[in-house]
Amino acid sequence: MIAKRIIPCLDIKDGRTVKGVNFEGLRDAGDPVELARRYSEEGADELVFLDITATKEKRKTLIDLVEKIALKIDIPFTVGGGIGSTDEIADLLHAGADKVSLNSAIVRNPDLINKAAQQFGSQCIVAAVDAKRTGGQWTVFISGGSQKTGKDVLQWIKEVEKRGAGEILLTSMDQDGTKEGFDIELLQKVNEFLTIPVIASGGAGTKQHCIDAIKKGRADAVLAASIFHFGEIAISELKEELEKAEINVRKTM
Repeated sequence: MIAKRIIPCLDIKDGRTVKGVNFEGLRDAGDPVELARRYSEEGADELVFLDITATKEKRKTLIDLVEKIALKIDIPFTVGGGIGSTDEIADLLHAGADKVSLNSAIVRNPDLINKAAQQFGSQCIVAAVDAKRTGGQWTVFISGGSQKTGKDVLQWIKEVEKRGAGEILLTSMDQDGTKEGFDIELLQKVNEFLTIPVIASGGAGTKQHCIDAIKKGRADAVLAASIFHFGEIAISELKEELEKAEINVRKTM
């Protein structure tokens, strides 16, 4: 059985790690380079770096910060935020990223998924989907959660998989930062048809929430921020709890 992954997330604004609730009310969570080093040493399976205001500010991802972090870690590293072309993807992979996370740009130009997957391989392309309940369905939001697209989340995920994305980073905007648990219903709906891995994001507050995302939601990985940033749960403790729940995880060194 493939091991389930624990992935800390660094949301970056003005060169600092931040965390909010429902994508709002951001507060400082520390130096991203130091946090990245710590998580790598503590046994995180991967690290995600999201420059959360790059798209709204119409600028590129902070590539110098990506380079600094890449030098401090020895785990797979996914970078997202403000990426709009294959040239920018190439620059980030050259700077030390192992994968790129694409969100707003692929909603506006879905062909970018095809081009990127063909040029760099699907394993490098993560389609990030920010989902919010609207009526009886989930709708895709872009630009750091500030812009409603009208796209149905389930249909959009089917499309990005077909176009060549190698993984889905699925964030529930309703649950984000609440520490009340992942959106299990959304995960279940997505995993009824998805054949590529899905990373559950938004809502982690306890070890049980992570267990539920994997066992009930069938997530391949769980992503969390504040519970790690503010020392509420240690990665090693979370992995121990997952093992007790008979979930296969990579051993912490």
